[in-house]
Amino acid sequence: MTDTPTSTRSSATAILGGGCFWCLDAVFRGLNGVLEVESGYAGGAGADPTYEAVCSGRTGHAEVVKVTFDPTVLSFRDLLSVFFTIHDPTTLNRQGNDVGTQYRSVVFCQSAEQRDVAHDVIKSLSAAGLWDRPIVTEVADAAPFYPAERYHQDYFENNAQQPYCMFVVAPKVAKFRKTFSERLKK
Repeated sequence: MTDTPTSTRSSATAILGGGCFWCLDAVFRGLNGVLEVESGYAGGAGADPTYEAVCSGRTGHAEVVKVTFDPTVLSFRDLLSVFFTIHDPTTLNRQGNDVGTQYRSVVFCQSAEQRDVAHDVIKSLSAAGLWDRPIVTEVADAAPFYPAERYHQDYFENNAQQPYCMFVVAPKVAKFRKTFSERLKK
């Protein structure tokens, strides 16, 4: 598949929020079957929000990633398995020290099938008792996606020595690589 042009591949889209989009972006870029990752904003009021406006908490947007993936290589269910492993879905409106509705755990479902799969995955994870607290991930309808500013795209790759990347993003990437070693891009 690595030599096949994107235009001839099958593709689907997922829009996911799980804290800072730099973490999600860095992980999903390494996942086999992912064709493209774009950091951005969704689920708030007003078009074309800026990073500063979203971080203020006044727009209601979440930091999200738009993941374009090949469903013949990576199912939406498997994508969600990675998603729920790399962030804490039990903390409302926060991930670690990042606090606010912009950091909420959310799946913006692009179809009824995605909604059904998201609910099923959450039900299965809840039944497995992996966390001491209940999963609070919002399963939401599709919402307009607004790309983040250019400097946010592939942030970890371009800023690996930045302290936030070293102490927050890098451990999540390492956890992903260890847990899903068989699913890494070659």
